[in-house]
Amino acid sequence: MTDDIIVRDSNGTPLKDGDSVTLIKDLKVKGTSETLKRGTLVKGIRLIDDPDTFECNTKQVKGLVLRAEFVKKA
Repeated sequence: MTDDIIVRDSNGTPLKDGDSVTLIKDLKVKGTSETLKRGTLVKGIRLIDDPDTFECNTKQVKGLVLRAEFVKKA
């Protein structure tokens, strides 16, 4: 990832690799029957080149890409 890309959560707080975030709304995961519930804690995010998204793993889904607008820093 380049240093000039800043990923911000729904409140505008900058996120970095390894941060923990909390979902602010229920999200249906495409390609599965899973729904991630509001308040779910996601640990150890990995930033990618897109300033609007990041990669993470949850208990239910591995290799998930989430949009930063649906999370807040924990």
